[in-house]
Amino acid sequence: MRYLLTAVFALSGFLLLWCHFGYPVFIALLARRRPRPLDRRPFTPSVSLVIPAYNEEACIARKLENALQLDYAADLLEIIVVADGSSDRTVEIVKSYEPRGVRLLFQPERQGKIAAMNRAVPATRAEIVVFSDANAMMERDGIREIVSNFADPEVGCAGGEKRIRQDGAVQAEGESLYWRYEAFIKRADSLANTAIGAIGEFIAIRRELYRPLETDSLVEDFVLSMQLVMEGWRVVYDDRAVTWETASPTLGGEWARRVRVAAGGFQAMRRLRGLLSPKYGLAAFQYFSHKVLRWLAPFFLMICLVASALGFGFDALRWAFLGQAVFYSLALMGWGMERLDLKLKPIRVIFYFCFGNAAVFVGFIRYVTRTQSVLWSKAR
Repeated sequence: MRYLLTAVFALSGFLLLWCHFGYPVFIALLARRRPRPLDRRPFTPSVSLVIPAYNEEACIARKLENALQLDYAADLLEIIVVADGSSDRTVEIVKSYEPRGVRLLFQPERQGKIAAMNRAVPATRAEIVVFSDANAMMERDGIREIVSNFADPEVGCAGGEKRIRQDGAVQAEGESLYWRYEAFIKRADSLANTAIGAIGEFIAIRRELYRPLETDSLVEDFVLSMQLVMEGWRVVYDDRAVTWETASPTLGGEWARRVRVAAGGFQAMRRLRGLLSPKYGLAAFQYFSHKVLRWLAPFFLMICLVASALGFGFDALRWAFLGQAVFYSLALMGWGMERLDLKLKPIRVIFYFCFGNAAVFVGFIRYVTRTQSVLWSKAR
């Protein structure tokens, strides 16, 4: 029993360490020693910028001003806003920009972001379609930087870098830290072979490669990009194409976002199960290490805790259990400190790690019970 519990604990612990620390180091070294060539150079194809916008009156004008000031030839860039179902002033505001070349697509029925994307693409006229969220502000050279990747004929999709404006709140610090960590891995993935996913806030795709997605997709950006990998295309991550976003305004808003993304991760795991086939080579290994193991991490954490508790009578497992007890106590302390508006960064990092994994577990429950809505409710 001691050997069995130790083996179970060790395997689960190894998989946790691998997906969070081992794999990032491995792929970064591989990218440095054997980078995959990328023919990235100045390239100016026609571009359709598609902005899905549901009830975005608070930011849509700022988004359109941001889009109209992009450093890209006006005759090569069309801007389309899909405002399906909007019941606030979003449609009225977008219409005021029509004299400046902005196109509006609107229908009263709200069917979700994916349905809006599926409806928008046939209305575009450009070689490259760029999707960008209404609350994501692109740096002036964003379009020019991201389309330069399509000079390489092997590239089917490119994703930009998401940066978070911090305000000192734990969800802002945690989200910013997470995205910096994720950006490091995405950059290495892309250099070594292919990026594993692209962010929905700033994603570009060759128009002829767009395939209408299932309208119940929860992480459409990830599924869209990884389907292209399965078709033999390369997805690249470009940290020079930057978009800025404000963090979730509350910890509750960040929880809702993380749960939804996690539910989408398990949905994607089922729909992209073919990507785990050895025929996809390094891409399959990247997907397994970077995403699948990360989505399964809460279960590995629970297995480690249960195995060490059952083996408490054995020295090694006893110390392992006590170490985990201290770790989770610090996470609980971090939650309490946040409620009291007390800040201690190491405690915050531990809290956010546990917070994120708890959200993944709840996302799994939402997925298996089919209780996660595809319609996103904004946290205000």
